[in-house]
Amino acid sequence: MDPSRPHVALLPSAGMGHLIPFSRLAASLSDLCNVTMISILPTVSTAESCHFNDFFNSYPKIHPLYFQLPPLDSSAYPNADPFFLRWTRIRESASDIFSHLLKSAQFPISAIVTDIAAASAILPLAKSNGISCYVLFTSSAAMLSFFKYFPIYHDSNPVSIGNVELPGLRTVPFASLPRPLHDPNHLFTQSLIGNSLTMVKSAGIIVNTFESFEPDSLAWLRGEQSPPVITVGPLPPVKMAISTVTTVSTWLDEQPERSVVYISFGSRTAMSKEQIRELGLGLEVSGYRFLWVIKTSVVDTEDQTELSQLLGDGFLERVKDRGLVTKGWVEQDKVLRHKAVGGFLSHCGWNSVTEAAMNGVRLLAWPRMGDQRINADVVARSGLGLWPDNWSWEGEEGLVTAAEISHRVKEMMSDENLLKTAQKVGEAARSTVMPGKGLARLVRKFEEFA
Repeated sequence: MDPSRPHVALLPSAGMGHLIPFSRLAASLSDLCNVTMISILPTVSTAESCHFNDFFNSYPKIHPLYFQLPPLDSSAYPNADPFFLRWTRIRESASDIFSHLLKSAQFPISAIVTDIAAASAILPLAKSNGISCYVLFTSSAAMLSFFKYFPIYHDSNPVSIGNVELPGLRTVPFASLPRPLHDPNHLFTQSLIGNSLTMVKSAGIIVNTFESFEPDSLAWLRGEQSPPVITVGPLPPVKMAISTVTTVSTWLDEQPERSVVYISFGSRTAMSKEQIRELGLGLEVSGYRFLWVIKTSVVDTEDQTELSQLLGDGFLERVKDRGLVTKGWVEQDKVLRHKAVGGFLSHCGWNSVTEAAMNGVRLLAWPRMGDQRINADVVARSGLGLWPDNWSWEGEEGLVTAAEISHRVKEMMSDENLLKTAQKVGEAARSTVMPGKGLARLVRKFEEFA
């Protein structure tokens, strides 16, 4: 470590959707600051564990700090999402995590960047120790505006949740709210409110977005009485030391330019067997080449079903000349950078959206849970992609039919105007990354306390 530089500690929570932006931020800061990255063990998924190992091996300048999390009595939260439970346990163990960080620090800590999921517990500890604390918000500025306003809305509507009107911005319809928020007493609802109310006391809120992508939401946030909102996106992908040739990369190399539809619903989004079969048939009928990453469970270690069981007899044989289906982990940014990929059928997790934006790849949005309908609205407004907003998501009845999927895939892949607008978004995203103005602004704030 260089004692003349600020020392920044980063605390991600759980889930690849949170870990990836933290890793990208840590990597981007590592040439400008001393960086400590806290790794909470055990991880929920194998993907997280592998990512931590590869990341620390690839960035030796980043100091890894491991913390063994005590087990949580999950009987108090029946049927709760395992990632929600991990976020709860991290908040409950925040004092021990913070104490471990202070005792292990080689140099005084200038600032800590906490995951939004742990903000309500970490921010007071940082303040009491005289350390400036920032929040990395791992979704869109649109979601941040909703997140910030929701406690005000909830105070006026403590029993019945409906459409949420963000004054001077837009209305978030009830159908687009994360489903746990339908229950005011849900674990997620209570933690969201607590983290939101605490977040506004931070030294700044860091968002992985860029000005031209979400101008209205960013203007609204900056017009509110809140800490600075610092845009640092799109954060470039981390460069792992281990680079291997995979079946996926070999297959893509053999496909014509912009001919492939890439389908992935993220690391946490599972889909029913019936919907998987409709999707498969829709891709088959569309006539397009496709690369499809399938997931059937929230936690990867529980995903044991064979592809042939999921897709039905004969499917893999019928599409073998133009389709590749996998259940393995895929380096998504590398896929989206490949010249063969012409469109992306996505759940609209924010990492996926920013990666598509960075590479100017057209999106067909199919949100499945959480913040994803709010993110899909950003996709549609920006011209990056299409969003059939009547398609069902987690907990809603009805299947999206193969015929509808096929129709929308054809629409995305044949729309030259959509291709042009997506490419313009990509140009804007890349021009933002090169100067790194947001990152430089963030480092200057860190240096004030170094």
